[in-house]
Amino acid sequence: MKRRSLLLGTAAALSLSAPRLGSAQGARVLRFIPQADLSTLDPHWNTAYVTRNHGFMVFDTLYGTDANYEPRPQMVEGHAVEEDGRRWTLTLREGLLWHDGTPVLARDCVASIRRWGSRDGFGGTLLAATDELSAADDRRIVFRLKRPFPMLPNALGKFGVFMPAMMPERLASIPATTQVPEIVGSGPYRFLAGERVPGARAAYARNERYVPAPGAPSGTAGAKVVNFDRVEWLTTPDPATAAAALQAGEVDWWDFATPDLLPLLRRNRNLTVGVLDRAGYAASFRMNHLHPPFDNQGVRHAVLGAIDQSDLMIACAGSDPAMWMVPCGVFTPGTPLANDVALDVLSRPRDLERSKRELMAAGYKGEPVVFIVPTDLPHVNAMSEVMADTLRKIGMNVDYQATDWGTVLSRRGSRAAPGQGGWSAFVTFSAGADNATPAAHTLLRANGGTGWFGWPDDPDLEALRDEWFNAPDAIAQRTVAGRIQRRAFETVPYVPLGQYFQATAYRNTLTDVLPSFATFWNLKKSA
Repeated sequence: MKRRSLLLGTAAALSLSAPRLGSAQGARVLRFIPQADLSTLDPHWNTAYVTRNHGFMVFDTLYGTDANYEPRPQMVEGHAVEEDGRRWTLTLREGLLWHDGTPVLARDCVASIRRWGSRDGFGGTLLAATDELSAADDRRIVFRLKRPFPMLPNALGKFGVFMPAMMPERLASIPATTQVPEIVGSGPYRFLAGERVPGARAAYARNERYVPAPGAPSGTAGAKVVNFDRVEWLTTPDPATAAAALQAGEVDWWDFATPDLLPLLRRNRNLTVGVLDRAGYAASFRMNHLHPPFDNQGVRHAVLGAIDQSDLMIACAGSDPAMWMVPCGVFTPGTPLANDVALDVLSRPRDLERSKRELMAAGYKGEPVVFIVPTDLPHVNAMSEVMADTLRKIGMNVDYQATDWGTVLSRRGSRAAPGQGGWSAFVTFSAGADNATPAAHTLLRANGGTGWFGWPDDPDLEALRDEWFNAPDAIAQRTVAGRIQRRAFETVPYVPLGQYFQATAYRNTLTDVLPSFATFWNLKKSA
């Protein structure tokens, strides 16, 4: 779905034509251009999707999520539910090993769940419902719950960010606010730390000890069969360079092909171009609720009313309306909770003069809007330019600070004032599957200082989230979802910018490309 990115790499540390480090003669190698440089390796540490994708190569999860968004046992062979839903016992499959050759133990997973849950909203909700989490023995993980939590497998099998990666206890015991010093998982590939060149390259080798889960592969669930000896991620900051490398056969797969190059790629008979994930991506404008001007609800609401989602989607995904969808509320279009409650604030004709009056009435005093923008994520950069222009047109003082994506990821964690190294706003995106329900919808959280960057604080919105979890059936959940959307458009924790679809391009020699995001298991290269 078209996150047309290619991203990050700082110019050249290693070009596509550089020597293939560690490539043995005759080895089956997949060369891949990721959406961005892999600047962070710890999947519990940040919410970059490139880190999530890396995480699923190296780590495994207790449950997987299939193509129908249903959880299935992955590292566990199954579970037992007792005491009216308040006691869950999860049993690990036999023979699981970490990449260092030591056995996967229940206590490793207990520590990993706690670490992940300290960062993830869905995980935090699960832990808040938990009285005790323990290892009964080497293979059994026990949850004693305060109340029934039937979505426990959904939480432990989520495939969005933060991914619930299992890691050895010695690593999982490190607070999630500190990145782990080494990458040791139990997943289908081993990370080759010695070959990593930040801004240019990451490399992986097949985990010879990996035992796939039973069942047909679907999403992140089922058998993960490794058909490559080695996978190389080659960061390529220039889209034209990436397209040329793909056409020349120097790489096999470009994750985020940019819209302007799709016609050229489609004319090449050796390439397949398409959309793998029909849930798409949700683009968002995130504001800092701690500091002026966006600590003011009236200012945020004035910005919401000025947004033209169509303009933003054209900038991001091109003029083909099949590659994006508007109007887009807080829940992913086409999913059960998507609704039109209060959606007229985004679907009505734009009136920038009205928004300008609303901004003044809200008390905006000309404070600078420190807008942090990645230059190496083409789709985010394009949307940021349109957003900055919109803010200027309604009278805001925009301080447009263009940098690389890694710097944006680092800076957005700062709570300092915008003029003292902090920030006011940035454009970001979420997987559509993440935004389908309140469970994993990070940007809908309004839990203040413990929440995601921007730190909105709205107890009423949080109470509605809790009400959704406790709803007795799907009908009740949809009713609550409408109330959540109405409240979100009142207090504006973020501004939805639209849904877009990522176009990916790969050589026809690749077969069995799986949906949802860049996975490298069950993927083959034809002879």
